[in-house]
Amino acid sequence: MSKTLYVSDLDGTLLTGRTEISDESRRLLNEAIARGAQFTIATARTPATVAGLLRGVEMRLPAVVMTGAALWDTRTLKYSDICTIPPETVARLRRIYIDCGVPTFIYRLEDDKIVIYHSGDLTELEREFMRQRMGNPFKRFEHVRVDSHGFPMQHDNVVLFYAMLPNGRIERAYPEIKELDVNALMYHDMFGPEIAILEVFGPETSKANAVRRLARRIGADRIVAFGDNLNDLPMLRIADLSVAVANAVEDVRSQADVIIGDHDEDAVARFILNDISNENL
Repeated sequence: MSKTLYVSDLDGTLLTGRTEISDESRRLLNEAIARGAQFTIATARTPATVAGLLRGVEMRLPAVVMTGAALWDTRTLKYSDICTIPPETVARLRRIYIDCGVPTFIYRLEDDKIVIYHSGDLTELEREFMRQRMGNPFKRFEHVRVDSHGFPMQHDNVVLFYAMLPNGRIERAYPEIKELDVNALMYHDMFGPEIAILEVFGPETSKANAVRRLARRIGADRIVAFGDNLNDLPMLRIADLSVAVANAVEDVRSQADVIIGDHDEDAVARFILNDISNENL
């Protein structure tokens, strides 16, 4: 009998337009899991927000977090399958950020907690970013164990560099960073078109790679993946069945095997419950 891994993106896919899992989706997912569905999520988010969003979902598999930099167990609160940036690459990245005058947050995993460092002077946007995350039990900001530029003294266990700055400033560093053996992503998100976000991960970090490894770990021989945006395409391409929500961008809808309802219609949870019910017939 085949074993399916169901994996959904969060924002714009499983989450509603109000950035939450609806009560109905939670009910449908829990029913599907009770019937044997192997369900998880894959997101760029960290456990700091994932924990609250998944509250009430009886998920038994670890979540793919930070774009695949790690798996995180919602029950034990432990990380596994961690993809770090090699220390020698961290040192080279440090030099690029300093030389280009680009401040950045540096995420390091320490004792199953995300510890965030910051290099350079803080912008007002970065200060607000920090204020919104202060006091979260799943991450903390470190101001003590740093070098003269604000980078962590130790270069191991670094999983992410995250910068948010006006486009021109990010573009100072991006070409040099792309030359390194890393997974570097530059894009625009919630902060508007004039602010660019630059994320830098280890070379093996991606949702697709993390999902493949998780499928092997649980012995799944079929992957069903759900997404809505361009960063979901690598994960959708490695799936045996790729599913786009109706509100997905055109490139995602055109490449998906199946298009289902809108993210405000509980479409992902409903599809999973129907699919697992058909498998059990």
